[in-house]
Amino acid sequence: MSEEGIEEARARVKAYAKEKGFILNVDEKQLEAVLRGLARNKERFGEAYCPCRLRSGDPEKDRIIICPCIYHEKEIEEQGTCHCRLFFKKGE
Repeated sequence: MSEEGIEEARARVKAYAKEKGFILNVDEKQLEAVLRGLARNKERFGEAYCPCRLRSGDPEKDRIIICPCIYHEKEIEEQGTCHCRLFFKKGE
C-alpha cells in the first residue's frame, strides 16, 4: 500500500474526529497500524473497511464496517474508544 493511501486515510479520519469531537489515538505506532489497515483495505477492496472487523465479502453487508463503522459511536460512548482504538472520547 502507498504512503499516499495512508496519508489520505489519516486526513479523512482526522477530519471526521474533529467534526465529531473525538481525538485520534495518541500512540502513533498503534494509529499507524490502523491507518495502514484502512489504506490496505481501500486499495484491495475499494472501501476503507475497518481493519478490526471481519468482512463477509458481500459489499452490501459489509457497508456497515466501512470506517467509521456503525459500531464506533456506541463503543466510544461505553468504553471511551472504538474497537480498533482509532477514535477516543476527548479527555479519556
